[in-house]
Amino acid sequence: MFKYLVAFLAILSSCVTATNVRQCQNGGPLPLNVSIVGCSEPPCDVIKNETAIMRIHFVGTKNNMRSIAAQVKAKVIGFTVPYPLPQHVADVCSNLMYEAMCPIYKTEDVVYQFNFFVETIFPEIPVTVEISLTDNSRELIACFSCDIKVKSKRTRMAKNQQEPNALLID
Repeated sequence: MFKYLVAFLAILSSCVTATNVRQCQNGGPLPLNVSIVGCSEPPCDVIKNETAIMRIHFVGTKNNMRSIAAQVKAKVIGFTVPYPLPQHVADVCSNLMYEAMCPIYKTEDVVYQFNFFVETIFPEIPVTVEISLTDNSRELIACFSCDIKVKSKRTRMAKNQQEPNALLID
């Protein structure tokens, strides 16, 4: 019973804070929803030298998925390039929330917390990121794209000074 309550609360929480994302260019299945912390409507601001947090709620596509990996592509100025992730971030199974664990089974819904550190060397420009989740056979489980804007802390602080009623959450 407790397991069902936790799952229900996870679904309810992710529905309330869902971010509008788009389907990938390859047409892969969308996750049930995506929540980018601090953003409900793209483009989402990501701040240099901080961690952007995305919670990706998806459903297993087949039974006994023991390994799931995340991949990221970035589209900048018309060019799409793969962005290699550190193993501890790309490993979906080790970043599942609400006590979920691999193997994942068909129709099982889980939430992956994707913690993406925004390097200080990233240029302050708009970027479209595409995040895909694949199993150990490289079969696509879920995929979405979202527009982001890379900003420095100074840019964010200046914006908040222009909007005196804005709430700054770090």
